[in-house]
Amino acid sequence: MEQSNQSTPARFILLGLSNVPPLQFICFFVFFLIYTITVLGNILLITVVTMTPSLHTPMYFFLSNLSVIDITFSCTIVPKILVNTLSTDKSISFVECAIQMYIHLVLGATESILLAAMAYDRFVAICRPLHYKAIMNYRFCACLVAISWGVGFMNSLILVLPTLKLPFCRSNHINHFFCEIPPLLQIACMDIRLNEALLYISAGTISAFFLTLISYVYIVMTILKIHSIKGRHSLFSTCASHLLVVTLYYGTIMFMYVRPHSTNYRTMDKIVSLLYTAVTPMLNPFIYSMRNKDVIGSINSLHKQVCFGH
Repeated sequence: MEQSNQSTPARFILLGLSNVPPLQFICFFVFFLIYTITVLGNILLITVVTMTPSLHTPMYFFLSNLSVIDITFSCTIVPKILVNTLSTDKSISFVECAIQMYIHLVLGATESILLAAMAYDRFVAICRPLHYKAIMNYRFCACLVAISWGVGFMNSLILVLPTLKLPFCRSNHINHFFCEIPPLLQIACMDIRLNEALLYISAGTISAFFLTLISYVYIVMTILKIHSIKGRHSLFSTCASHLLVVTLYYGTIMFMYVRPHSTNYRTMDKIVSLLYTAVTPMLNPFIYSMRNKDVIGSINSLHKQVCFGH
């Protein structure tokens, strides 16, 4: 244990995406734009849902929580990227690294469970429409959200603590743009098979992918039983946005945490991490809003109230 403590650096160096000055300025501008759009887009969605009584439904309750996660996700990762992109000091303290890693894992696991809850909501709405209000009542929805956050905190604790106990004596350079477990395991000078096993178990159980998949299998089976093409299209459009978000999120998460880790995919790892930490939180409010007439109508109504005062 004493050797491990001596081998753990006080600060890590985040190598980032690029060390070429012209590319760094481009990266700064792109990340700043993504960060601004993410925060403003998700705040707008939360505001619209909160101020529109007709949107006080289970799906939008889950969607508001998803927006909170996306804002926090972006605020945890992107500001540090912006600072490191233009700064000569690209270091991060051990404590800062641990906090960043813990928070982003909490949010990741919480979002996984929340997406499964949203899939179940669509399942009940399409497959059990007569019992929808009885099943998806406010108390049950609040419990699902509480469970999502609870599982997120516990899952992150199980993954982060064993990682922080590892001795990082190979190097203090993290070949990434934020503190994430896979690149940290690559600089550990100790057997990491237990840590990798925990990652696989977590990705297999906490991601709730199979629960989401089961919901959509029943949804598709129900839609296929409808003879009307217009009816099929109407039902499918109600869950198409959520299905797109699920595909983007689970696809990137599984690439990062389920496949065998190798130093040959470091550049690809950064790109995939960029997708689910910065790009997906930015796209989520637009994916849900642009395909939803209720949200667009509510935004227009609020815009008129602000501009014309009625």
